Amino acid sequence: MTTKKKSKPALKRPGATAAGFAENLMSLRSAAELKKIQRYFKSGAGEYGEGDEFIGVRMGQLFSLAKEFQDMSPSEIERLLESPIHEVRVGAVSIMDFQARNKKTSAERKKELFDLYLRRHDRINNWDLVDRSAPYVIGGYLSDKPRKILYKLARSQNVWERRTAIVSTWYFIRQGDIDDTFQLAEVLLSDGHDLIHKAAGGWLREAGKHDRQRLLDFLDEHAAQMPRTFLRYAIEHLDKKTRDYYLGLRKPEKQIRRK
Repeated sequence: MTTKKKSKPALKRPGATAAGFAENLMSLRSAAELKKIQRYFKSGAGEYGEGDEFIGVRMGQLFSLAKEFQDMSPSEIERLLESPIHEVRVGAVSIMDFQARNKKTSAERKKELFDLYLRRHDRINNWDLVDRSAPYVIGGYLSDKPRKILYKLARSQNVWERRTAIVSTWYFIRQGDIDDTFQLAEVLLSDGHDLIHKAAGGWLREAGKHDRQRLLDFLDEHAAQMPRTFLRYAIEHLDKKTRDYYLGLRKPEKQIRRK
């Protein structure tokens, strides 16, 4: 006697709506996952997303669900962004990312997504939300356009807008276009936030894989003033002797001015 394989529960999908997505997301909640997430995120602190709520959904499941809803309209995506639940907003930016990556997505829709991201940056207010969507929604859109907006964001008082500026250049780096990464990293040299140090240093490291000498020239000029984390991320893939050399150039922290 053969046994039939249990079929997966049917996805409740009354159109690609915010309400439909949220309903399906709620069905994926896990108490064990919630404990993990609460340990991982510094929730409750303003700079890490004040007022965020977590329900405990595995990111793999969340991304799969977002893919099922990837044809959602920008107006419905905005409804998701308005949610206080962090995972719902992760779903929103994931849907934006899937659309921005899709070669079948129209230029008009990509512009809508770009505009939505910038207009509702108040709801894209944690590092994971930025990193999940900025490379393609912002960087991909700007790949063949002027990029002045990135320099405006890099000078913003909002840490997440500054992170968007540098993280967006990941798309350019993958195309071998590294000018903006180096220029924005220079703008962010005096930034006082560790989440900017990590992003800018890491992106410098990746840009340096395309042009090692340009990375070394940047370090020769700026290593003495770079925040330690910024510098450590930038030199991570260099040999030990070279890493030690640049770390040795750093001035004591109290002599380095931060804003």
